[in-house]
Amino acid sequence: MNYNEMMSHAKTCMGPYCKACDICNGKVCKNQMPGPGAKGVGDTAIRNYEKWQEIRINMDTISENRPVDTSLDLFGKTFSYPIFAGPVGAVKLHYGDKYSDMEYNDILVAACAEAGIAAFTGDGTDADVMVAATRAIANCKGAGVPTVKPWDDETLKEKFALVRAAKPFAVAMDIDAAGLPFLQNLTPPAGSKTVGELKAAIEEAGVPFIVKGIMTPQAALKAKEAGAAAIVVSNHGGRVLDQCPATAEVLSEIAKVVDGSMKIFVDGGIRSGTDVFKALAMGADAVIIARPYVSAVYGGGAEGVKIYTDKIGAELADTMKMCGAHSLSEINGAMVRL
Repeated sequence: MNYNEMMSHAKTCMGPYCKACDICNGKVCKNQMPGPGAKGVGDTAIRNYEKWQEIRINMDTISENRPVDTSLDLFGKTFSYPIFAGPVGAVKLHYGDKYSDMEYNDILVAACAEAGIAAFTGDGTDADVMVAATRAIANCKGAGVPTVKPWDDETLKEKFALVRAAKPFAVAMDIDAAGLPFLQNLTPPAGSKTVGELKAAIEEAGVPFIVKGIMTPQAALKAKEAGAAAIVVSNHGGRVLDQCPATAEVLSEIAKVVDGSMKIFVDGGIRSGTDVFKALAMGADAVIIARPYVSAVYGGGAEGVKIYTDKIGAELADTMKMCGAHSLSEINGAMVRL
């Protein structure tokens, strides 16, 4: 199977909302919820994709002609690429009934580990989703990142007990999920957290903690104050607040204020190895890609995950070589034109 065959097969088993588009840019599904689409008019998901395309690469081939190293060291582990599969929940509802959340995570986590990267797993109101996600991560010797919603304190304790038992190398909380409809009006309440509440959650987790949903320098500093080991610059794919800026628009200013004190991931509309390169040049340590990995799993299972990972990994390596960067640490802001 090749990439085009994988995508062709995905089109036959996804829907009715996601169409497994050749270019996943948020336009076809722009305001379909449930579904992968964004909130409101769907502007934010589209903007996420388009702003990466406005950034250009500064080519420079007057450099040593030697192999490039795309590997990333993070939290005591080495990954083949600075690329992670994003957390996705309720796949039957949003993407089609081929897989349950449990089946999807079993495939994705193992296939990502085999491909030399790692998957973030999702969470939901069905408690079995986190049970299955952490089980899949435990089966891969901790090679995954369970992503917990910003629940109430008692629910978080239950979730973090599952997390600790799975022994992942890190855990995440998508704090921006406070804007998702199913978290609204819960009893006890779930949603936004104070710095103090976030700090307590981080201490309860017991492993390196990643705060997902950072869109301002001020929010980054609050995550740092709470004790986060890393942040994800993310607007939840445009699914929680209409009219947000794109992640590409805020990444550099957030990276500047973080100044190496935390690791930085970024997601939202990143669709190629050249996009990955741009993100790293602008201050990210790694990227997270969600929706295309859904197409990869639906279109090719574990093989699809490897095909897509190898594709964007090769694109990243080629871009690095054409810009004179032989390792991730050599990628810098002078290599892109904003």
